[in-house]
Amino acid sequence: MNLLKYHGSLFRLCGFFILLVFASNTFAQTKILLKNLNLIDGKGGAIQENTDILIDGQHIAAIGRDLKSTGARVIDLQGKTVMPAMISAHVHVGVISGNAQSGTFFTKENVLAQLKKYLDYGISTVQTLGTDRPLLYEKGFRDSLMHGLLPGARLFSGGYGFNIPDPSISKESFMGNLYRPLSADEVPGMMKELNGINPSMVKIWVDGSPQTKMKPAIYQKIIQEAHRYQRRVAAHVYYLSDARQLIRSGIDVFGHSIRDSLVDDAFIAQMKARKIPYIPTLALDKFAHAYMSKPSWLEDPFFKAALEPGVYEMISSSVYQNEQKASAAAVRSAAAFRIALQNVKKLHDAGVLVALGTDSGAFPIRAQGFAEHLELELLVEAGLSPQDVIRIATLNAARVLRIEKDYGSIEKGKIADLLILDANPLENIQNTRKISAVYKAGRKISNGPLKF
Repeated sequence: MNLLKYHGSLFRLCGFFILLVFASNTFAQTKILLKNLNLIDGKGGAIQENTDILIDGQHIAAIGRDLKSTGARVIDLQGKTVMPAMISAHVHVGVISGNAQSGTFFTKENVLAQLKKYLDYGISTVQTLGTDRPLLYEKGFRDSLMHGLLPGARLFSGGYGFNIPDPSISKESFMGNLYRPLSADEVPGMMKELNGINPSMVKIWVDGSPQTKMKPAIYQKIIQEAHRYQRRVAAHVYYLSDARQLIRSGIDVFGHSIRDSLVDDAFIAQMKARKIPYIPTLALDKFAHAYMSKPSWLEDPFFKAALEPGVYEMISSSVYQNEQKASAAAVRSAAAFRIALQNVKKLHDAGVLVALGTDSGAFPIRAQGFAEHLELELLVEAGLSPQDVIRIATLNAARVLRIEKDYGSIEKGKIADLLILDANPLENIQNTRKISAVYKAGRKISNGPLKF
């Protein structure tokens, strides 16, 4: 055997065992008994007062009043509220730094820092959609993140998305690693390659001007090939007319709100019949027009802690705010936001599965972590109850990722991903921002972004 190859294999094997020992030590712990808490279990029901939770290792072992467990470490929560840690089904990581976005920012250090930020804000699991880089799939990095073996939120990756050909996009652009087929004939080879990295979903960008939209023949072929590999397809969509055609083509998930017009009963019936989840990303359009004036959160430390360096100085400047006031795109986003609020209410009330996602991390102004809490507030603004909104941010999002067997609600046997709050979010949804502690797989990881 070649000596270099032998030593290389030996080093990789040693690295595997080191990771195994690290994981074993991480999850080897005494039982923890959380006492005197008010429980929101994520399933949409009423709060359970004066309840206890027993954690055994990574899992929830029991829930009930006056629990006892010999040898357990007892923590008296003194009436704090406990809900499942949140799950965001549409984010981006590693492509922003400071005031800029670029594919060159996609480093291991940047990805880990941003996943830590999500977890500090009570988001224990995220799904990226379409802008990841090959680095993520090297040396087991993505798999370690997905299984919670590294610090920060777990990461499910949609790999490399599909978009229209655009020669102006450089490889270094944050969207520079996407597939851009010129014809449907190119799709099978691209999908075969994408399938090789085991994406959680396939992302397609469909909308744009009539001259720049993805051709139906191409996205139909993408959907067909993805389904051949048992992969679901999520669409970046804006127009109702595109959404109708996508449903006819077999789309699996809508990754954004429909924002040009109100959905009608026939469309809603089609979504229900196909069981298509809807990820509204209301925060996207809110951020896009909020700085035409001074938003209520601008000086909130909970918001400022989520920003990349230099972003606060940019968005709080009079120059930026005047630019926003004069921006046709900001005016368009404000109108789109109003339609999005109405559509998510109609779809939710009709029984369509709505799940949390924000598109945070795609641009510096979409603050990772804070965006998810803002999304909850905006869903309540749309007319949904806090109980339903918390379910959207937990169990519903877990269902979109197909991980609801282990995550998304507080039930016996599930992984103990918990968000402990100093106030009840059913009374005021902004109370999700009053974070006392964050637990990931049965271990207290963080006191929130403002407590160190």
